Amino acid sequence: MSGYKAKRIDEMQASAGGGFVKARAELGLTAFGAQVIRMGPDETRYPEHDHSHDGQEELYAVLSGDGRIEIDGESIPLDSGVLVGVAPQTKRKVYSGPSGIELLVVGGVAGEAYKPAPFSELE
Repeated sequence: MSGYKAKRIDEMQASAGGGFVKARAELGLTAFGAQVIRMGPDETRYPEHDHSHDGQEELYAVLSGDGRIEIDGESIPLDSGVLVGVAPQTKRKVYSGPSGIELLVVGGVAGEAYKPAPFSELE
């Protein structure tokens, strides 16, 4: 990446009906994953998952809206100013609240070069 790149989220390429915004690829980042997840009001479609298979840690940061994240059975409220770090082996699932939610999700594997998933690349 040379210098910098700035772009509005609503101008970035997205998949999954606009719910998965390809921020990393749009900004030319190569050191870590960074996507924006958009969920409408009271959605449950974000899949429960962990990253035991690839060792990826994730950081969830609320950009707008509200909701909750369930981590190993514990429900943690998500709203502006909340950051949540999740270890690779830990199961997590996000639920949006009545106003929907927009999350920045950043991920990477400790001690390894980042390898982008094909679905996160621009089409």
